[in-house]
Amino acid sequence: MGMTTSASVPAGSANATPGTVTDRLVKANERYAAAFTDPGMDARPVLHVAVVACMDARLDLHDALGLSLGDCHTIRNAGGVVTDDVIRSLTISQRALGTRSVVLIHHTNCGLESLTEEFRHDLEMEVGQRPAWAVEAFRDVDQDVRQSMQRVRTSPFLLHTDDVRGFVFDVKSGLLREVDPA
Repeated sequence: MGMTTSASVPAGSANATPGTVTDRLVKANERYAAAFTDPGMDARPVLHVAVVACMDARLDLHDALGLSLGDCHTIRNAGGVVTDDVIRSLTISQRALGTRSVVLIHHTNCGLESLTEEFRHDLEMEVGQRPAWAVEAFRDVDQDVRQSMQRVRTSPFLLHTDDVRGFVFDVKSGLLREVDPA
């Protein structure tokens, strides 16, 4: 049996909600909130771990890693690369909320493998302003995981850099493969 997503629900079916996607999300939240009970959790992750991963919609991190609500901080961006904003989030996660471990997860068949920094130039030509951020495109996913691990390990803002591990998630098999930092 194939995996079903909300996108695979036929438009004319009884489950289809009229309006925009955002309207659909708000309606779903109303149903969620109707049955919601405060779990009484703290913002501090139970497992003292922060997971940095790609924003790719194919990655269901909680299921893939056996995590429950409250177990970790999850920081996601395009490519799962360690940018200044990721360092900002990790710093707050460690210094204010007690995380000690960092798990980095890139994945196979990432969209950043097909982009280049030329993307920024194209945006500048289109809108008249160059983005202040780098695309952080890459060709070698393992090397990019290594670079991200190195950025975490050498950040002066992070207190805990001894338990930093990087992985590549295979979008076809669902398996993680650890990347040797060397």
